[in-house]
Amino acid sequence: MTFLLFIILAAFIWYGRAMHSERTTRVPVLIEYTGKPGSIGLGEEGLPQEVMIEVRDAGSVLNTYHAEPLHLTIDLRPYIHGDKGTIQVPSDALRRSISDLLQGTSSLVETYPEQITCTYFTEQEKTVGIAFAGTVEAATEYQLVGTPKLGRTKVKIYGQDKTLNAIDTIYTEPVELTNLTDTNTVRIALAVPGGVRTEMDSVDLTIITERFTEKKFKLPLHAIGVPEGNTIRTFPNEVEVNVRVALRHFAQVQADDIQAVCTYSQERSETMEVELRYSTPYITSAWAYPAVVEYMLE
Repeated sequence: MTFLLFIILAAFIWYGRAMHSERTTRVPVLIEYTGKPGSIGLGEEGLPQEVMIEVRDAGSVLNTYHAEPLHLTIDLRPYIHGDKGTIQVPSDALRRSISDLLQGTSSLVETYPEQITCTYFTEQEKTVGIAFAGTVEAATEYQLVGTPKLGRTKVKIYGQDKTLNAIDTIYTEPVELTNLTDTNTVRIALAVPGGVRTEMDSVDLTIITERFTEKKFKLPLHAIGVPEGNTIRTFPNEVEVNVRVALRHFAQVQADDIQAVCTYSQERSETMEVELRYSTPYITSAWAYPAVVEYMLE
């Protein structure tokens, strides 16, 4: 136990000394690029999303760089000239930008790579529509209100003329959204064809649902298209009607909003189908029982 106690004490002393003594380590710097026009394409080598740096400081400071990586933003506008060329962020500019991110006691020893280079070129541009390619389903006792709406209906695409001419619509990735309630906004990736770039890689989709209920009425049945001088008797002469309506509009739907009719046809038949007519927007669907009735022409 005494030996173990001294081992632990020595470890604490060593750790404290390490945290206060200067040393060198490598840490990543994450890079975000701004100022690149949408019509500018990059060569296959691309722009690095991070660079490694060698920095010298006390161990406690170096630990903060590992715990919270540095983030550098590079504006590409000063490095893009003309329709094509090479983006080149020189080593002195890169070191200066990274040094500004370091704490005052830290010294930047080296960067890997020393500079950032990438070829660029100008592509053709075209604006096309965006279409939702998935399926949407409301939860039990809920119904969709209207159709799902995309946050953007058009997108700019970039590429060669031959490729762009064959594209009129960019679809979303096929997704299945089920068991939805209330209002839902989801971000869906775009299915971008090969050889094409888009100004954005995803789009928001908003789906509105509401709880529904059913309301029942008994309605008289009216015959139309009856030859002049004749009357029609239907069996039965009234039908039971069920309508689906949003719960918040339940009280606003009345029997007067619906008409049950059947159309007489001179073609020989012993039955007529029941048709429900309504114009109120609160009724999303309706059905009658029976759906077919017998009749007698007098």
